[in-house]
This record gives sequence, structure tokens and C-alpha cells, in this order.
Amino acid sequence: LARSKVPGVMITQFMEELPEGMTTPDFTRKPIALTIQEGKLAVFKAIIVGTPTPTVTWNNRPYLLSKFSDSKYASVVIHQFPKVSPEDADTYKCFATNEYGKAVCTVVLNVIAGRNFKRHKQKSLLKLEISYSRNPDGTREEKLMNDEEKVWEILLSADKKDYERICAEYGITDFRGMLKKLNEMKKEREEEIAEFVSHISALKPVEVTCDDYATIELDMDLKDPSSKIFLYKDGVMVPFCKEEGEELKHSLKQVGKKYIFTIKKLGKEDAGLYSVDVEGVNVFSTDFKVPEVDFAVKIQEVKAEEREDAMFQCVLTAPMNEVKWFGKSAPLTNSEKHEIIVSEDKLIHKLIVRDCLPLDSGIYAAVAGIKSCNAWLIIEAGGAGGAKGKRRRREKDGQLVPDAAIGKSLHFSLWSAVYCSRCYLHFCTANPGVHFHAGLSDCKAITGEAAELECKVSSEECQGIWYKDGQEGITITKDGTFHRLKIHKVTEEFAGKYKFEADGRKTEATIVVEDPPRFEPEELEAFKTPVTVKKGHKATFKIPYIGREPIKVTWYLDGEELSDDSNIKLEHSEGYSRLLLTKLQRKDSGEIKVKLKNEFGTIEAVSQLVVLDKPTPPIGPLEIVEASSSTIEFKWRPPKDSGGCKIGNYILERQQVGRNTWKKLGPIGPEAKYKDTDVDHGRRYCYRIRVETSMGTSEMMETEDVQAAYPGPPSAPKVVSASKDCINISWSPPCNTGGTNILGYNLEKRKRGSNLWGQVNPHEEMIRDVVEGIEYEFRVSAINNSGAGEFSPPSEFVFARDPKKPPGKVIDLKVTDSSCTTLSLSWAKPKDIEGVEDEAKGYFVEIRPAENTEWDRCNSNAITMTTYTVKGMKSMAMYWVRVIATNDGGEGEPQELDNYIIAMPPPVRPHFTDAKIKSFMVVRAGNSARFNINFQASPWPEIVWLKDGAPVSKKVTVSNTEGTSQLLIPSSERTDTGIYTIIIKNIVGQETFSIEIRVTGDTHALTVSWTPSPDEKRDDRLHYMVTKRDSKKRTWHTVADLIFNNRFTVCNIMPGREYKFRIYAKNDMGSSKPSESQKWLISAKKEKFTLQVPESKPCNLQSPPRFLVPLKMHTAPQGYECYMSCAVKGDPTPHVTWLRNNISLNTNTNYYISNTCGVCSLLILRVGSKDTGEYKVVAENPIGRVECSTKLTVRGKS
Repeated sequence: LARSKVPGVMITQFMEELPEGMTTPDFTRKPIALTIQEGKLAVFKAIIVGTPTPTVTWNNRPYLLSKFSDSKYASVVIHQFPKVSPEDADTYKCFATNEYGKAVCTVVLNVIAGRNFKRHKQKSLLKLEISYSRNPDGTREEKLMNDEEKVWEILLSADKKDYERICAEYGITDFRGMLKKLNEMKKEREEEIAEFVSHISALKPVEVTCDDYATIELDMDLKDPSSKIFLYKDGVMVPFCKEEGEELKHSLKQVGKKYIFTIKKLGKEDAGLYSVDVEGVNVFSTDFKVPEVDFAVKIQEVKAEEREDAMFQCVLTAPMNEVKWFGKSAPLTNSEKHEIIVSEDKLIHKLIVRDCLPLDSGIYAAVAGIKSCNAWLIIEAGGAGGAKGKRRRREKDGQLVPDAAIGKSLHFSLWSAVYCSRCYLHFCTANPGVHFHAGLSDCKAITGEAAELECKVSSEECQGIWYKDGQEGITITKDGTFHRLKIHKVTEEFAGKYKFEADGRKTEATIVVEDPPRFEPEELEAFKTPVTVKKGHKATFKIPYIGREPIKVTWYLDGEELSDDSNIKLEHSEGYSRLLLTKLQRKDSGEIKVKLKNEFGTIEAVSQLVVLDKPTPPIGPLEIVEASSSTIEFKWRPPKDSGGCKIGNYILERQQVGRNTWKKLGPIGPEAKYKDTDVDHGRRYCYRIRVETSMGTSEMMETEDVQAAYPGPPSAPKVVSASKDCINISWSPPCNTGGTNILGYNLEKRKRGSNLWGQVNPHEEMIRDVVEGIEYEFRVSAINNSGAGEFSPPSEFVFARDPKKPPGKVIDLKVTDSSCTTLSLSWAKPKDIEGVEDEAKGYFVEIRPAENTEWDRCNSNAITMTTYTVKGMKSMAMYWVRVIATNDGGEGEPQELDNYIIAMPPPVRPHFTDAKIKSFMVVRAGNSARFNINFQASPWPEIVWLKDGAPVSKKVTVSNTEGTSQLLIPSSERTDTGIYTIIIKNIVGQETFSIEIRVTGDTHALTVSWTPSPDEKRDDRLHYMVTKRDSKKRTWHTVADLIFNNRFTVCNIMPGREYKFRIYAKNDMGSSKPSESQKWLISAKKEKFTLQVPESKPCNLQSPPRFLVPLKMHTAPQGYECYMSCAVKGDPTPHVTWLRNNISLNTNTNYYISNTCGVCSLLILRVGSKDTGEYKVVAENPIGRVECSTKLTVRGKS
């Protein structure tokens, strides 16, 4: 048996040594598995090497479909299926044989059924409604589910990422339709589930474990824990037990809110749709599929030295994307520690354990479908890798695990079983003797508690020996094939490695002794007892504990961590911890928790702290229970906080409103209710209420004023019905009953026009004391123990006469006017037929859009006029209109218009509204031409502009607004000259008008010529296009196209503008790059411009002085400064002189004088008695003189 470089290829060598230059067949490229639609072409391609050239057969039958040689040594083989059918689906083998050996590989062909079947299937799926026939107890009737019913249950519980796969599997191609229907079904399902389940999540589909069990898990919070749970498979109920140890195949285990269904002894018959129902409502469904796959070669026991890599590998009988790997019953995935490898043909699966350590030893398992196998990984210490502490790595292209670790027999069985499993090739192995069904597992033991190690061997007769760290001498207990070692009380010296050896086989495990923090049960119960203290006192919590140090101790009060403070003392000593709380307040009451933590675990203990204090005041407001002329009974709410004590009494005081004294009513007991029998009718009272407990009396609660009062007024009476003999009325009772029950009512009536109210006897709702034809109104008052209250507002007037008949239909309903949003109607009153149709008192107008079936009422209150305008209509929308007459007898029959109405103005034939319209216009070339015309037409007309009988060019802009149309030529040219005609047309008629526009001005023509294109002789369809750009528009536009010569004359060249031209050569394939001309300009003739400047007249700005701001009166304290100022203006600038008592101050150094831009100021630093007097400012220039004076008064002078 030789090895191939390609995984999944088995090579059989016919002789031990091959002649020189000869080789066995081998595959350098295997055929790739295919999944293909029915009717398509399927192709398998393989590349084969070998000397001499191998003969190729498929499934031992020769195929010569297509075979050719790529090189001297390699051959490409192709196997084709022209039109694949479902019968062609199979696993195919390709054999390559020559005289020195044979190579074999396999490939799978999957065929998808045709689309017609899927279309038919998806239509039935989308139309299907899930409905189960259920028995009275909520269980489903015994009936197998079909595929159409299964797919919806699967989709309702599936993740969104799986929708596409499920739809493809069941043939649903209308993905959008499926999502729409699924959302509707999910809403209905959620409402049904909410009736029995508060919360549901963590829905896990069926998972197969390494113990040959399958589990279904879901987290579910039932509203009623006693609700019945049912399990169904394909719609048929499956019995299950509550404990896993019982003999039933299915079992249910509940851990808190998690429910786990277990399926044991898995077989192919267990495949199907599993559904979980709660009280007749489906909450979860999952599809369990059992693939037809088994292990051709199972994983074998692997021994590896410490720090080496170890590899498990298995071979399947059918391709599979992945198998599930478990290590010590825990699922394994790709990581730095574990690597999972799958061969290209998906038959060989490998698990590599990197950098093996002693902790990695144990049982590893592989699960494929419902099949599983397991083997031991044994880590041997003391190897080269373990001694040096370095990991041993494989070479780049070498094996991860040495061949010696796997053994030649393992290689032979591995490759033989892969490629001969379908040919039923079997071989025998030697009896392995006693082996372990279950080895030892590492154990964590707590100091002082029991610990046990157990293993299971294959033979009951086997005797074993236990070792601890290599030393014999531990007692063994044996129960059949089970061997146990039990330690009744674990201590530190029991920690270490334990081995068990039987018939040369070994297994080992490690006991790690842990010492987590713990409490003695008696001490814990004592700690849980609540601690009760009074306000201001102290409380102590102390609890002993055991465990390995260091132990971190943390105390909490209501979840908040405590630390040393002025009122908090924490004391930690070996074996106990104490918390001291001082100066406690009522708010400090709460949960006291202590948390202990060390390297082995965490434990908590909880107690309660109750701090007693005075109660808080009662809670108002008062609620009147009953009131009469001499009694008031009321109640209130207890205090928010009773201070931790039971309420002993409520203490009441009463005060009559208007007085200053309070009357003690004494303790009344613990009930928050009191009946005061000593009250005067009509008087108001106020109460004070306190709470009394063993800790003292609370603050008082003062109530609002209460009184034994009369009831309030009822609601205004309403007339229920009326006839010539009686009138029925009704009313609502008063909101304010006066604190007591209503005993009855007083009812009075009054005729229209009278001021006298009369009693109605007897006091009934049906009033018979009426006279036919008279109009009445009514009022009512309520009566309680205190007497009669206020009267209600009077009712509406009502005639004592028999009910009227509804009116008939309105007459001559018609439309008088309309617009795009309004519609005016008119009609005549309906006829009055005695005993059949009475007179109409009002009308309602209703409209209905043509696309709706419901009528909308336009006026909420009936109108009395026979005309109405409907507003808010949609333009050009169709409406149906009707009018309904009404009176006291009700509404009559509606009268509709014969035809629907379109919301638009009345039809108007188009006509022009301008009194005078110009019919001729002259425009200078280059300027814009604008023509406006006003018109009137209804409905909105079609507007068309023509130039010389043809539609206007694109350069002409037409703007249409309501009643106006505008023609605009942005930059007119000579070619724009012509007759422009406007045509206005609607369904009523049409109107036209023409205007002649003549474009004049100095324009020139320019001839552009160019050298022919070199391709012109070879292409008879080649032509030219000329584009132009001027200095004003700055954009290129086409002047001429389809030019077949080499020159073109351009018209309308304006003087004063620069022009550039581009020439393009064009044919059927496109256009060439442009040839661009130089700038070209015709100078514009400029007229001489003469500027006449008017003569300027001299302006005399001189003016005599004048004061803009005069001096003000000043009074200054003696010894302080004084500031005087004024503003003066004049041209030339006037000379300013300051004088005191007519004596000039300009040269006096005791005064600071300034003149800045006409603002004249004088500053006296220290005012004295000598500064008192009259101050004057004189301003003079050659044109005039002006004066301004003021007086200074000094305060405080002697």
C-alpha cells in the first residue's frame, strides 16, 4: 500500500520494488463533487499520472468519453452526463490501473429535482394555513404531517440566516411572498404563546452529543408552572418521562427556566420534525435529520510526549462537511489549541491537539450524524519535549504525528476502509484484551468533604491496582466492571495524581484539593436572624468562617459596598469578620450581605438590619365615606413608613372653621377610619391626625375643610321622547353627593314665556302632567340626608305632541357653480304630506369620491338654507353628491344627483382677454424678444406655439401659467424672423392669434473652410459637423451637420463679438477629435461719446457762531472738583473765552480750559467759596458773536 500526495486517494502497489523509471498510477487532481440541476450537463474531470500510462475506468466500467494527454506523463480524464436525472445521483469511483499498481478515488453527484415540481410545490406552500385539530385537553389529533405543514413550523422557529437554506430545500422560490406570510404567522403565534408563556428564548435545535444522546433545549418562563407540556414528532405525540434514569426513550429535564428534552438510543427512525407545545400552543419546532453516514475507520488511541502535537483521524462512509469533535465531553472548535482538518472529498476528518500537556489527556470523541466513536489521548511525560520545556513541531511538509505513533496497521486499516467500504471489504484485528470503557477524570475536592474516582473496564473479571503519585496502598472498591476509590474526608495530603492499572492498561487522574471559604451551618443560621435596633444606637454583625487564606471579605448594605468610616467599623481577623454600625438612622435599614472570596471560590451570607424610629405622618387627603346632618364618617391612608413598629393608635383633633381652639377626640385605635357623630349641619370642620407607635408619635397631618353639605346640582335633563300625553326625560346624578347617599330628586317644569316653576307629581322620569301643543322645559335637584340641593340647568324646550314623521326627498337638486376645489348646490324643500312626511327642519350634504364606497358628511350640524357650497375638493376628481332632509322625526331618504360631478370650473371656450394685442414686433439682433398674451379657458387648455406653421425651435422658451402664456427668444438672430402663432384648445373649442416678429440689425456672414479628412476617399458616408462659440454665450452649439463638402457659410455673425469654430469628421463609427479655428472678430462701429460736465457753483459755508449744547447750572460740594462744558459751532472756527463775573479766565492757571472740535470745557479741581459766581462763555468769529452763561453754587461754605 503506497501513499498519495492527494488526500482521499488510495494506491495499491502490486510489487515491492518497481523497475527504474516505472511508477504506480496516482491522481494529481481528483474529481470534484457536484450538486447540479436536473437536465443540466454534469462533468467530472481528473488528472492522472503514471508510467506506463494507466487505463481509466469508472465504477469498474471503462469510459472513453473524452481522454487526452496534456504532457508526456499526465492525462486528463473527463466523464460526462449529457442530461443528468435524479437516478444518476450516486457516489462514483474512478480507477486508474497499470501493470505496477492501481489508484482509486471517489466523487459524489447530487441532482436537484426540476423546477416545475418546485413551482407547483411553492404555490401550495404559500396558500397553506397551519391549523391543527386538537382534543379538548389541548393535545393534537393523531395525524402525520406532510411537507407543506412541516416547512412553516420549521420557518417559525428558525433563524433568519437559515431561511434561504430551508426555502431551497423545500422548493420555495418566492422568497418575498414567504417572508410576508411568515411575518403574519409570527404575529399570530406570538399572541397565542403570550397567553401561557411570559418569556421564551435561547431556542437550540437538535444537537447530538458524544454520549449518543440528542437534546432539544429552550429557555421558557411559564405563567403557570403547572401548564402541560407536550412533545410531538411529525405531528404524533411522543411520550416522555421527567427523569433521565427511567426506561422511556424520551425524557424531559427542567433546570430553573431551562427545559431539556433528551432522545436516547438514536437510530434512523428518530429523524423527523420535533415540536414542543404548551397547553395546545406550539412554542418551538426543530427538524432532526439523520444522514446516512457511519465510521469506516474510527479514531484510535493516541500516545504523545509532553509538548508534542497529537492527531486523531477518522474516515466516513459518505462525504460530510464536518463532524463534531468533543474533548472530555466538551465541544471543540478551531483555535490555537485545536485544529480541525477536512479532506477535499470530505471523507477524512482530523483533529490536531497542539502543544500537548498532561491536562490534555482524556477521552476524545467524534460525532457524525448519530454515530460516534471515542479514544484516549495519553500524554507521556519525560520525553525530549517535556524535559526541555519546548514544544516539538513538525517539519514543513512532514507529518504532525510520527508514523510510529499511529502504527502501520492503523494506516492500512484507515486507507483500506475508506475506499473499500462500499465494496464490503472487511479485515480482522487482534483481540486487544482488557480496555477502558471510561477512564479516570480529574477531580476537584473540597477540604473536609468526600471525593471519589471511578473508571470502567471491559471485563468484570479484571483486577486492578490503584497508585497515588506512583505509590501503592490505596483501598479499592469494585462493583462489576466499575472500580472506585473513595476518600471520605479530604485533606491536603490527598492531593496528587492517581493511577489505575488493569491488565497492562493504565488510566490516571489528578485530585486537586480546594479550600474555598465556607460557613458553619449553625453560625450561618444565627447570622441570618434580623438585627433590630433603635434610632441612634449601634448594630453589630459577626460571622466566623473557614477556608484557605488569603480570603477577601466584603460587606454590603443594600448592594452598596461598605468601607471604614466615622459610623462604620470593619474588623477582620483569622477565622471571623465583624461589622459595627453606629449612630444608625431609619434610612440605614436594609439588607446586610457579607461576601467571602479566595482562589477557590466565593460565598455569600445575607441578614437584615431594622432601625426603629418614629412613624411618618398619615397620608391624605380625607375620603368621605358617609355624611349626614349630624354625622361625618371619613378615612385616610396609613403612613408611608411606620418606623418599623406596629401602629398602636391614631390621635385625632378637630377644629370648627372660624374658631381658634382644637378639640381632642382621643386615640381611636389602629384603623385609619373615624366616624364623627358630634357635628352641626352646614358647619365646616378641620382635623389633625397623628400616628402613635411604641417609638413615639408622628408629625401631624392637617386635613382640608369638610362638612355635612347638601348635594350638588345634577346635569341638565335631556328629552328622551315626547308625545301629546307624556314626555320622557333623563339626567345624570350630581358629582358632589354632599358626603352621603342620594335619597331622591325634585323635578319641576315651566311653560315657555312663564316665570313660574311647578312641581311635577309624581316624581317620575315619564311626565304625564302636560297639555298637548304646549312647549315645556324641566329642571331637577338632588336630595340627601341634609336636604335638597341646587337645581340643575334647565333642559331644552320640547313640545307635548306626537313624534313627527321624517321628511321626504328634496326637490330640484342641481349644481349652480363649481371650481377646482368647490361645488355650489341648490334645491327646494320636500313636499309636506300629513301623516306620511312632515316638514323638513334642516339638511345634510354628503359627498363620496368615485373610488370610495363610504359617504362623507360635509356639515356636522343641519343647515336650514336650501343652498350649500362644498369646499376642499380635489381638482378634476369625480364625486357623487346627495342631500338629506331632517326634522325631529329623523332623517329622510337621500336625494342624489343623476350623474357624478367633476371638480372643475364651468366649461369656458378659450378667448383672449387683452383689449389690444400687438400683431407686429421689431427686435434688434442679439436682443431678447418677449411676447405675453392673456387668455381665459376652462378646463385648462392645451397651448401650442408655431413659427411659420411649424413648432418653435428648442432655443425658444414658452412659459404657461394660469391665464397667461409667454414666448421668449433669449438672443434673437435673423433666422428668428417669422410669424408666431399661439393655439389655445380645450374640450369646448379653440382660439388662435398670430404675431410677426422681425429681427433687424447689422449682422454678417462668414464662410468657414477646412482641409478634407484623409479618410474621406475611403469612406463615402463620411461627413462634417460645424460648431460655434462666441464671446458672449461662452458655450458651444451646433451650427450645421451632415456637410459633405469642405466649406460652410455661417450667418448672423454679430459685430463686436469674438467667434471660434470647431470642425468634426463623422461616420457610422462616431466622430473624430475637433479641429479648432483661431478667434475671429468684426469690429463694431463705436459712436463718439461726449461728456458735458455742468459748471459748478461756489458754495459759501461760512456761518456765525452758535451753541449746539449750552452750559448747565452746577452745584458742587466744597473741596470737590467741578466740570463745565458746552458745544459751539461756526465757520471760521470761533475763538472761545471763559469769564467769571465778567473777568477772563483764559490765563488763570487755577482753571483747566480745553476746546476740542467745538466742545469747550472748564475744570475746577477743588471748589472753594471764591469760585461762586456767574460763568460765561463768549464765542466770536469775523461773522458774529454769541454768549452763554451759568451759575455755580458751592455747598457747605461758612
